[in-house]
Amino acid sequence: MDALIVYPENKEQMTALKAVMKAMKVAFEQKSEVYPEYVIKGVQKSIKQADSGQLKPYTGIRNMLKG
Repeated sequence: MDALIVYPENKEQMTALKAVMKAMKVAFEQKSEVYPEYVIKGVQKSIKQADSGQLKPYTGIRNMLKG
């Protein structure tokens, strides 16, 4: 059997979808988007660097490779 991936836009849609699936006895599982820990830490580090003015503007790949 095929599977569906559904993207409700708000809490009301999610509640309605779950109610319909339960009423029709359709098996489903709910998952939230979860980012890996290294992604979250990298974003947090970048935000701190931006807040403290440690970021440098991009001027081209050659300048980046020079260090």
